[in-house]
Amino acid sequence: MGLGTPELIVIFLIILLFFGAKRLPEIARSLGKASNEFKKAKNDILSADNDQPNAYPQQPIAQQPVTPQQAPQQPVQPTQAPQDSQPPKQG
Repeated sequence: MGLGTPELIVIFLIILLFFGAKRLPEIARSLGKASNEFKKAKNDILSADNDQPNAYPQQPIAQQPVTPQQAPQQPVQPTQAPQDSQPPKQG
């Protein structure tokens, strides 16, 4: 469910009525500049992260052999089902 052409036209007309035709180019220009500044700041942060060595280097974790815990062995008691599969008659 995205915005289709009719929805975009309605949004543009509302913006046009709200701000006026003279201010639209100025608003679009300022939005473009803000978008470019945001992209530049994001790229600067990403490149700074790649340039700096890792502040917390990964140290190998000592591997200890894993031994399963021994559960106490208890014999399994079979459950006895009733001999008659029908309920007793009452009556």
